Amino acid sequence: MSSDGNDPDEGLLAGVGRGDPTAVRALLDRRLPRILALARRMLNDPGEAEDVAQETFLRAWKQARSWKPGGAKFDTWLHRVALNLCYDRLRKRRETPTDQPPEQVDTGPAPDAGLLGADLSRRVESALAALPPRQREAIVLCHHQGLGNIEAAGLMEISVEALESLLSRGRRALKAALADLAGEA
Repeated sequence: MSSDGNDPDEGLLAGVGRGDPTAVRALLDRRLPRILALARRMLNDPGEAEDVAQETFLRAWKQARSWKPGGAKFDTWLHRVALNLCYDRLRKRRETPTDQPPEQVDTGPAPDAGLLGADLSRRVESALAALPPRQREAIVLCHHQGLGNIEAAGLMEISVEALESLLSRGRRALKAALADLAGEA
């Protein structure tokens, strides 16, 4: 994946490489929300998502000084790093069974501020978390991160056709898992 020479982060990366705190803040402001959202949707755990985002940006700071323009865009590289870190954590979850589920912080609205909406959101997040990892990755990249099929396929290192197949299967699985909600809408 080579860029067209118009990487919007190129100037900021140069500033980060020089240790410019303004560039660091600007790059964080620009990229952190999407990386954090990606990790939350992939891991379904806000604490782990924050850890992944932090590790992703630590790696970015280490790379900033030696970043070579003309390869992959920085945003694409950053997404790939975050996805790899998410997959590492998902693998560790499978390898270390526990007798108790981890405590989850309820990030939904207050009890009097729309229980139905919070329940619906939890159901959708739960259905998304139940998808096979590659289907979940495709859905998150295209529908939640707003990437186009070509960019998402490149990130996943698969063909556009394979991405579309993953999206189709993922959508069908989500539709089946949430079928009972169609009658409530």
